[in-house]
Amino acid sequence: MPYVNIKITREGATPEQKAALIKGVTDLLVTVLDKNPATTFVVIDEVAFEDWGVGGLPVEEYRKQLKAKS
Repeated sequence: MPYVNIKITREGATPEQKAALIKGVTDLLVTVLDKNPATTFVVIDEVAFEDWGVGGLPVEEYRKQLKAKS
């Protein structure tokens, strides 16, 4: 009974995109590990930018620095 938790920042992922993630992850577990899709659970958590950090920085600041470098 696999349980997969996907965490994404709140950037307006559509219901269709979320459904595609759920289907894709489920299909991958079926293909690779022969898991039963009826007992495969996928949960998507949306996290506020201020609650997400990358490289020791809040994600918004990290992205600003990446953009300034390019």
